[in-house]
Amino acid sequence: MLAPWLAKVTPFTLTSPSQFRAPEPPSLTSKRYATAFNEVKRMGARSNSDRTAEQTDLALFWYSNYLALWERALRDIATANQLSIDDSARLFALANLAMGDAVITAWDTKLHYHFWRPYTAIHEADNDGNPETTSDPNWLPLVNNPNYPDYTSGANNVTGAVTRMLALFFGTDEMTFTVATNYALANPQMPTITYHRFSDAARDVVNVRIWEGIHFRFADVQARKQGRHVAQWVFSHFLRSVDDDDHDDLDDGSDEE
Repeated sequence: MLAPWLAKVTPFTLTSPSQFRAPEPPSLTSKRYATAFNEVKRMGARSNSDRTAEQTDLALFWYSNYLALWERALRDIATANQLSIDDSARLFALANLAMGDAVITAWDTKLHYHFWRPYTAIHEADNDGNPETTSDPNWLPLVNNPNYPDYTSGANNVTGAVTRMLALFFGTDEMTFTVATNYALANPQMPTITYHRFSDAARDVVNVRIWEGIHFRFADVQARKQGRHVAQWVFSHFLRSVDDDDHDDLDDGSDEE
């Protein structure tokens, strides 16, 4: 497993790496697991997939270094909103505290459960005890599997954290902003995507990790929820603004599966 030490790093703001540990993933014999299994098997395959061309382009766009991507987006958002130096500093500090602790949270969960990736699951499906899953020894994901467990998704932890923090900081989920890919093999005709809600970007990241063939949906949804909880914790307990209203009641529906 890449960087197992991340699960043991002292968080910047959380009480422990396990503070927002996800609940157990679904049983391999469950209907929920079979549904997620068959979705990623159909939608995440490198060849003969049910993905549309647009979904493939979006999957490759988001196959990026998420921390670099969101740092660039944060700079653009701060500039577009003409934030003062002190407000910009607070935004970057809050966002990076949240993203940092979200990564630690993800790795704590990964190391705790050691849940297999779709690639292994699909190859070994005849041994999972679930009659609704079928093995395919030739199945490959659209992109290469990272060398750490599936559950939960680091990309969705980070994205859930930063998009929730942005909504809390500005007091609204609605904002027009642009993200730029840093993946060399992304469609050159789609170097950027413009969003009008922070939660829309978070929703896309849930889907693309399935279309890339590297995560089950439950790993993405739980990770987004973890990241949002981390952001809420950071915003509520650290770097409070003296003239900032409490936006803790913001709800964009992103916790729904």
